[in-house]
Amino acid sequence: MLEVAFAVPGDLTAPTGGYAYARRLLACLPAHGVSVRHVPLPPSYPHPTDDDLAETDRRLRATAPGAILLIDGLAYGAIPAWLIRELGRRVVALVHHPLAFETGCDEGRRSELLASERAALAAAERVIACSAGTARLLAREFGVPPDRIAIAEPGTEPAPRAAGTGAPVQLLAIGAVTPRKGYAVLVEALGDLTDLDWHLTIVGSLDHAPGAATALGDAIQAACLNQRITVSGAVDDSDLARLYDRADLFVSPSLFEGYGMVLAEAMARGLPLVASTGGAAAETVPDAAGVKVPPGDAAALRAALRRLITDGAARAVFAEGSWAAGQALPRWHDTAARVAGVLKAAAS
Repeated sequence: MLEVAFAVPGDLTAPTGGYAYARRLLACLPAHGVSVRHVPLPPSYPHPTDDDLAETDRRLRATAPGAILLIDGLAYGAIPAWLIRELGRRVVALVHHPLAFETGCDEGRRSELLASERAALAAAERVIACSAGTARLLAREFGVPPDRIAIAEPGTEPAPRAAGTGAPVQLLAIGAVTPRKGYAVLVEALGDLTDLDWHLTIVGSLDHAPGAATALGDAIQAACLNQRITVSGAVDDSDLARLYDRADLFVSPSLFEGYGMVLAEAMARGLPLVASTGGAAAETVPDAAGVKVPPGDAAALRAALRRLITDGAARAVFAEGSWAAGQALPRWHDTAARVAGVLKAAAS
């Protein structure tokens, strides 16, 4: 079997799409002829200290000499290209979305990350992007030759169809509370919809960007929506399944997505969507599955929400389109097969 060392920073059990992707690869790659070992990297990425970079170098060098290095994009773009080259190893980069596109970076750090990731990607044998949109972005903005990029969309397993609640209309948004997820825009949009009967639950870690979590709480209070919006933090799988089942409408105000795993998971349950078109999300959500709005546009988001909160027949039509799209999504064994193929090509 091909030996692969999969380097991922931080807590592999964290409830985010990127870590879920990593966990699934670790579980599924052996069925495709790949012996894969997790190499934990320091948790400070994508902002490593010099000591963290030295520790990264040590851990990568300690892997089996003939193993392919698969490095997760949360770390890869912040690793200096000289360090990658001095390893003298075949390296494959896994990019969920470019680091510089994480909303909240100041302009100086954004410029540093753009330059660092561009140089690091040039040192990779192959690059795996998690969507066609991200692949195009890597070619256009980072100079990665298209023939070195492979696309391996996240898998989505079959799920029970959501039953819904209906009164009030249950809105569900899922994703770690960070500036990029656009929750401030969602609160602004909902602030002028208090004449309608709805309740929003926001599910996602509050630890990734504590300042954003505090700001979200303040915005909800300022809009007098404390009784209409529940911020639940991260939840376990059984609670998440329950929330999906009772939801009537899935909402994603994200400013940028490299793919949008929660969008796919909502479609697997047949939920109609109101979703922004930031990044690859515009392609992840087909027109038949919901209403799409420009990222950061509170007025457009408000209009879409008003339409679908008040029009149950429209929600039902989009629910059918969402369910159909969800059944056609790739499964995790498809994703692992695609990644395994890239790793084997890099080894040849």
